[in-house]
Amino acid sequence: MNKTDRMLAIVLELQRKGVVRAEDLASVFETSVRTIYRDIQALSEAGVPVVGATGQGYSLVKGYFLPPVSFTAEEAVTLLIGTDFVEQRFDTQYGHQASAAGRKIEAVLPEGVKENAARIRQSIRLLSTRKDRLQGQEKEYMEQIRRAILEQRKISFGYIKGRQEADGSHRSVRTASPYGLVLNRGAWTLVAWCGLRQEIRHFRLSRMSGLTILDDRFEAPADFDLHEYQPEDDRHVRVCILVQPEIAGKAAESGNFYLEEVEDRADGRLMTFRVRQPEDLLQWVLGWGSGAVVLEPEALRKLVRAEAARMLERY
Repeated sequence: MNKTDRMLAIVLELQRKGVVRAEDLASVFETSVRTIYRDIQALSEAGVPVVGATGQGYSLVKGYFLPPVSFTAEEAVTLLIGTDFVEQRFDTQYGHQASAAGRKIEAVLPEGVKENAARIRQSIRLLSTRKDRLQGQEKEYMEQIRRAILEQRKISFGYIKGRQEADGSHRSVRTASPYGLVLNRGAWTLVAWCGLRQEIRHFRLSRMSGLTILDDRFEAPADFDLHEYQPEDDRHVRVCILVQPEIAGKAAESGNFYLEEVEDRADGRLMTFRVRQPEDLLQWVLGWGSGAVVLEPEALRKLVRAEAARMLERY
């Protein structure tokens, strides 16, 4: 990035964030702090009202606003593909907003850039299946959760867990303080403080039922940042499965959440997983029939044998 482009980008960064330290600007633009100091001085000499506060950083004088900048064809395509993605993967309200934003972007593009952007965009296509798109109840829940996060209100919902509760049931009712939504491997997940467990838990929207927004308010911890949040990894059970060559490709592409490593061998493909409990992979193994053989742990081998015996009895 040359000096002129960097100076413009600095103004945009200050306009976007309000107050930014020289060290942070240097990190963003991969340059030295001394270079940032020189850029700030050059901006001031050019008439851009940049002010500095010791120990806080730089900011623009209140009321100063940089006029809209033009997009290159590649930048325009990036934004338009982003609107396509939001339209496909988010709820109805955001889908409508994304579509409107896309039309506005196209409307302000110069004719030459618009033609180039259209040509590039026609060569890129986002395919989505029914599974990728939010359906009915999930779409409604996402809208409600977004509203609850904005208004800082707790929510209540029924939840179906993969593991049994103490009473043997897979169902429970939760009251939670919603912190944020995460799209992980095509599934929307709520990150929230669970009143029942008294800790941060993750809830798939597809497993929720009867969601309601409560009158009770909450405040997210001041030090909680969804973008920095890393949940504790409690997958401590190692599972090794040998997949036969004829289905090895499909098995590896299945996108299993627990998959850690894949190794091609003469007798097939060795797939290594880490799970919380052996049962987490039982249905996945059974889905491949005799094409997948569990090598370890023995606990999962026993589960597969027992389930196969029950299936044989039914047939």
